[in-house]
Amino acid sequence: MLVTVYSLTGEVIDQVEVSEDIFGVPFNEAVVHQAMVRQLANRRQGTASTKTRGEVSGSTRKLYSQKHTGRARRGDIKSPLLRGGGVVFGPKPRSYRQSMPKKMRRLALKCVLSSKVREGNLKAIEELIFERPRTKDMIDILSALDVDSTALIVTEHSNPSIVKSARNLANIKVLPSTLINVLDLLSYKVLIISVPALYNIERIWGQGVIRSASL
Repeated sequence: MLVTVYSLTGEVIDQVEVSEDIFGVPFNEAVVHQAMVRQLANRRQGTASTKTRGEVSGSTRKLYSQKHTGRARRGDIKSPLLRGGGVVFGPKPRSYRQSMPKKMRRLALKCVLSSKVREGNLKAIEELIFERPRTKDMIDILSALDVDSTALIVTEHSNPSIVKSARNLANIKVLPSTLINVLDLLSYKVLIISVPALYNIERIWGQGVIRSASL
């Protein structure tokens, strides 16, 4: 499978052969959905907490007589029916963490990467090098690549200059290749990835080696 490589000015400069094992996998909706739900669940803190009527501070004295008042049969001031009282079936601190087999996690990531290639939403570019942060330079690159929607930019390693150049742009996110994940790939329509990052993904997730096929 060949992927076109673009220059930072939008010109086609090369092609690289990528592994079918990563970029040619049929889409498995069930596995991708499970991976997405797992990732969303695992980032929940689970620290929400409420007090029951047994934990609320207050007197246990019965507010008034049970009968002959013409009013409701009222217990103590900590009743859930009263303002400041306890909460019925409220949340307590818990873990929302979900587990998923390693092979399924890998398959989900490969499915999403493969769908980006099939839909034409993967754009491989030459290595991104920013001497200093400049938002205008990033805008020029996105315009040259005809990116007019949400985009995830994947670099080989974390680069503060690239991150700062894109952080003021709405719907644009920068990630190093070691941190790609199903949720971010699904959240952004276009995947812009540098060739060194492709090499790194091949090393981490696949068994083959990217080979260049010059035009």
